[in-house]
Amino acid sequence: MNGSASMALLTDLYPSLAQVQPAPDAPESGLKPFDVPVGSVLFNENTACQGFPLVLTGEIKVSRNSGDGRSLELYRVVPGELCLVSSACLFRTQPLTAHGVTTKPSTLLLITPELFKRWLETPAFRNDVLGLFAERMADLTSLIDAVAFQRLDRRLAAALLGRGQQLNVTHQTLADELGTVREMVTRLLRRFEREGWVSLGREQIQIISSAALRDLAG
Repeated sequence: MNGSASMALLTDLYPSLAQVQPAPDAPESGLKPFDVPVGSVLFNENTACQGFPLVLTGEIKVSRNSGDGRSLELYRVVPGELCLVSSACLFRTQPLTAHGVTTKPSTLLLITPELFKRWLETPAFRNDVLGLFAERMADLTSLIDAVAFQRLDRRLAAALLGRGQQLNVTHQTLADELGTVREMVTRLLRRFEREGWVSLGREQIQIISSAALRDLAG
């Protein structure tokens, strides 16, 4: 993807950037899109934030590590979305609280801390960032609930078993059965799909690997 095409895509994905100064394609912004392969570590926990990533193509997985080597996925950033951890770090000038890795070949822009602060003076961009906080906090609250209630992913895997290979069931129905919210069930089902365990359709779930689900369910 060439630079001019990338900049045109940028304002399509992030309309509020059409109002910021300096504009993303202005020479003084210093912005140039760059490509990174799958598996690239973009930032690490407890390090200074080098900038605010904008995703033009691809995907970033943001996770936290535990002291014993385990990792907990917090959320993913796809084109048109913003990274909560990076914005929080830049707002408070504190080290990053999670790490980010590309899960696909990606094209990114890295907004410097100075430019990010200038863009925050534009109401439309500032509202986008504040709206991000509200959305991501809701996601993280659901994630905390799932962890607190002892591995919702195991309970969901168990709920999918014993119903045949094709389930005609909504995410809301599963959420009601498990005593959680639909968004959390959808998040976990998409993770199962990425792992190759299920295939998702409209009000349908096709079981691809019952063995994997049984292993998870314990």
